[in-house]
Amino acid sequence: MARPRKPLLSTDRIVETARALVDTEGLAGLSTRRLAAELGVSGPSLYNHFRTKDEILEAVADSVSAQVDLSMFQDGRPWRTALHDWAVSYRSALRDHPNIVPVLAQGPGRRPAGLRLADAVYGAMVDAGWPPAQATSIGALMRYFIMGSALGSFAGGFVDDASAYDPADYPHLGQAHLLAEQQEKIDERAFETGLGALLEGLAQQYEQVGRTA
Repeated sequence: MARPRKPLLSTDRIVETARALVDTEGLAGLSTRRLAAELGVSGPSLYNHFRTKDEILEAVADSVSAQVDLSMFQDGRPWRTALHDWAVSYRSALRDHPNIVPVLAQGPGRRPAGLRLADAVYGAMVDAGWPPAQATSIGALMRYFIMGSALGSFAGGFVDDASAYDPADYPHLGQAHLLAEQQEKIDERAFETGLGALLEGLAQQYEQVGRTA
């Protein structure tokens, strides 16, 4: 009887498995030895697709960037609406894969999906009438805001022990122990509040750009 054939090792399969490892165990949990074991192959076979572990991490990061929806920059939505919808999609991708955020925060480098993302945002802002320098600043600003929101949870940073918030020391934190159980709702609301304020400020600047033009 013929042996069952092992699934062919491919770049996509390596990246998917590496991403799952990073998701569950963090960046420290990814090694070529561990990855090869998860794939059921020998370590050297990985080098037919990637030269180093860093290259694998770069590919994992780019696979997360590829999950961000860019269609809003191509279907005629106003620039403000497009930025909002893109920011929500971007944060959703980062929220699903928070452990890779430190790699993404370093910038797109040579990653194709990351560069397409930057190109789409910059191009849409210039097409909407923003001067190139301000379009660049908007892209940077949005990335700072979205990345920052994905690096940690404000609500999740408070312990659920009421005794940690002695009113003699922290008179305004009497309900802080309740924050953690509403973490998702609080963090989503904070993101939308910040995003709305950011876009409103940009809209005011955009009016000034129009008057100047």
